[in-house]
Amino acid sequence: MATIIPFRGIRPAPDKVHLVASRAVDGYSAADLKEKLKSNPYTFLHVINPDFADDKHTKPGSPERLRKVKARYLQFHEEEIFVQDETPCYYIYRQQKGNSVYTGLIGCSSIHDYFSGVIKIHEQTLTEREEKLKEYLEICDFNAEPVLFSYPNDAVIDSLTAEISEGIPEYDFTTTDRVRHTLWKVSEQATVKKLASRFENIPAIYIADGHHRSASSALLGKSRKEQNPGHTGHEPYNFYLGVFFPETQLRIYDFNRVVRDLNALTEQAFLEKIGVPFEVEKKSSELYKPGRKHNFSMYLRGCWYSLSPKKGIVNDTEPVGSLDASLLTNHILSPVLDIHDLKTDKRIGFVSGIKGMEELKKQVDNGKAEVAFGLFPVAMEQLKRIADTNNIMPPKTTWVEPKMRSGLVIYSLSE
Repeated sequence: MATIIPFRGIRPAPDKVHLVASRAVDGYSAADLKEKLKSNPYTFLHVINPDFADDKHTKPGSPERLRKVKARYLQFHEEEIFVQDETPCYYIYRQQKGNSVYTGLIGCSSIHDYFSGVIKIHEQTLTEREEKLKEYLEICDFNAEPVLFSYPNDAVIDSLTAEISEGIPEYDFTTTDRVRHTLWKVSEQATVKKLASRFENIPAIYIADGHHRSASSALLGKSRKEQNPGHTGHEPYNFYLGVFFPETQLRIYDFNRVVRDLNALTEQAFLEKIGVPFEVEKKSSELYKPGRKHNFSMYLRGCWYSLSPKKGIVNDTEPVGSLDASLLTNHILSPVLDIHDLKTDKRIGFVSGIKGMEELKKQVDNGKAEVAFGLFPVAMEQLKRIADTNNIMPPKTTWVEPKMRSGLVIYSLSE
């Protein structure tokens, strides 16, 4: 059963929250990042880019850089840019992006649940990255970006969330990317206990985004436990920050592929080769988006195609093999285009579905890619099936919304 605990959140002062909360640093171009740092003294980007303040360059990920991150974080406390709640709370978070509205709960998950399998994974993590993130946590001592979890809808949690979100929020602001962020603090102890109790009835929660953050937090907790002879299981390092959405509140987008060249094949030879496992139907110059599972769109030299696997190609009893990302790799990318490792091959790129088929067309038309493939989004049931059977999805299979802002609610690992 899932353990989701309340915590004493560290949050931006209400009058500064719209200035503090930031997108993940890799969401900014170098020019945009520099401008943000220059024009906004409150942005959380100053914490994770501390070299800007003194113009003294340190190596990313180095202990020297991480100590500067921690010092900048503490400075934000001293200047009361950050304040901390006096009692353990949950936080209801709502994001509105266009016509899409997502409402979830911010709390802390248990590393024991991670090790015991209550927390389900569907992505393979890299040991080197786990260790780097663990070192980050060891020195900086806080979680600023929650792991994104999903759980089966629970009527009681849904009802409590709806009731709380009718009240006056702590924050309600819109960022320059036209996304509205609203947050309510849940501090009333009877409600806190009721929410904790309901989560204890949920047999499993699923990582939607943040596998490396989960793995590194678990490694940190294990390490600190081994170093603490008085370990009780209640220390802050036994938990890590998460935002928990009922599965109907998440949206899984497609994650599409662009390929730099046709592996020295002519257009005709390429079409003939992919015509062996797929029915290839030429559409037109109009955008074509897959309308069902196991159907692909392909954009090649000004034309869109529909690709549908021929009989016998798909075995739906295979959790991984029947994924569209696997079908594309196993029948086109690997045997035809000679792309075998999606993590390392520089000839392949990935485009999130939120950019639409237009981005695929753009990259081919401007010469960045020779061919592009559009995939149908993975269903939540497919994701859960992968996780429940202890399987791993191919790289870049899902793009999950919403994406959280860093620095909106922070969890201290050592209070």
